[in-house]
Amino acid sequence: MAGGSKEIRAKIGSVTNTKKITKAMEMVAASKMRKAQARMEATKPYVEKVKRVITHVAGAHPEYKHPYTQTRDTVKRVGLMVISSDRGLCGGLNSNLFRAILPKLNAWKEQGVEVQLALVGNKAQTFFRSYGGNVVATVSDLGDTPHIEDLIGTIKVVLDKFDEGEIDEVHLASNAFVNTMTQQPTVQQLVPLQAEEKTDDSRWDYLYEPDATSALDLLMRRYIEATVFGAVVENASCEQGARMVAMKNATDNAGEMIKDLKLSYNKARQAAITAEISEIVAGSAAV
Repeated sequence: MAGGSKEIRAKIGSVTNTKKITKAMEMVAASKMRKAQARMEATKPYVEKVKRVITHVAGAHPEYKHPYTQTRDTVKRVGLMVISSDRGLCGGLNSNLFRAILPKLNAWKEQGVEVQLALVGNKAQTFFRSYGGNVVATVSDLGDTPHIEDLIGTIKVVLDKFDEGEIDEVHLASNAFVNTMTQQPTVQQLVPLQAEEKTDDSRWDYLYEPDATSALDLLMRRYIEATVFGAVVENASCEQGARMVAMKNATDNAGEMIKDLKLSYNKARQAAITAEISEIVAGSAAV
């Protein structure tokens, strides 16, 4: 029994150390999540403002149809941008996203549509390295504070392929932040942009330099870049939220395991004491 008690004590010490680590990781993730949420909220007004200006310019000049708003007759090739995390220990965040993507990939495959992948994050690269696929651009190691400059190259590769007719649609797959406990995998069409119902607010117009067409071309690119960057920032917030919940669950589970081990230790200790008393009684009886 003594050997068993020693073994259980060692396990209790090991699980206690693990609990300390997961608790620390939970607190770090909570702090990072608050900062990520602040960045996420800061990016939304810019994206919304650019979109509003695009609506104004397009509404004031209906004679110009931008290629990013025109649906092509046949879709033979699509580009899919997948935004994942660089690190794990964040529950089912990435696996849920990949599960949401697979039905889309299978549907495109059945329709004979070729898919070209642009991957953001190490986890997406690892998954599609195993799953397979035509990867045309990658970027990773963006850190806790991603910058749009790190994404420009990947976005440009995809948009250039759309401009040259190599792909007919661009889709964006990422996680949407619902709340701390919930992250929703989403797959949305990025290009061509989805038309929105016009309102009186869309009748505005501006003074342009050099002209409205050039301004709209620039705004379209900026809007798509901002949308992708916003999705990356939001995914970072989802990552920290999922990691905080995962580490809290791990900490709680470690606490329950420690309780069970202490109970087993006490039982083993009691059994050893009982055995020793029995031996003493048996010895004294023999005398």
